[in-house]
Amino acid sequence: MASPEIEALTQALSRLPGLGPRSARRAVLHLLKKRETALDPLLSALSAVSRNLATCGTCGNVDTSNPCAICADPRRDARSLCVVEEVADLWALERSRLFPGRFHVLGGRLSALEGVRPEDLRVDSLVRRIAEGGVDEVVLAMNATLEGQTTAHYLAERLEAYPVRITQLAHGLPVGGELDYLDEGTLAQALRARRPVA
Repeated sequence: MASPEIEALTQALSRLPGLGPRSARRAVLHLLKKRETALDPLLSALSAVSRNLATCGTCGNVDTSNPCAICADPRRDARSLCVVEEVADLWALERSRLFPGRFHVLGGRLSALEGVRPEDLRVDSLVRRIAEGGVDEVVLAMNATLEGQTTAHYLAERLEAYPVRITQLAHGLPVGGELDYLDEGTLAQALRARRPVA
């Protein structure tokens, strides 16, 4: 039987996404066995992040500075703005290193079932950024879900009064994907977005 402190650590880890009670116990045992190389550095990193955690007032990214490193980077193309639902989406796009512009995190997506309305998201701050000028293109990088596409259509309508080009990420067949394993929605989108063979 573990001490109350170790049990509390296990309970805290088990609440993280992707970790259930058994995985959390294994992680705690690993941390305890490797105290100097795993536990102490983890505690130090968690403490530093906890002390310095900030939400970027410009884009909504989570970082240890405000503005975040992306917004503060003068090499980023301020004329291109990519709108995402969550910080995780921003981080996924950043890992690709393919988008040279800046970002805007909505903090969710419109959902009638969950009661998420436009005023619950960072839509007004997006519109203000566009109204200030200097943005030529807005990339709507919403998830390919009904709620994501509803959000994209709503944003496109809100931004149509501004002189910006509004684009959306392509949806359809993933590279290396086999037709037999794809769902009907992905296949339908791929068929709708078909283009001529060069």
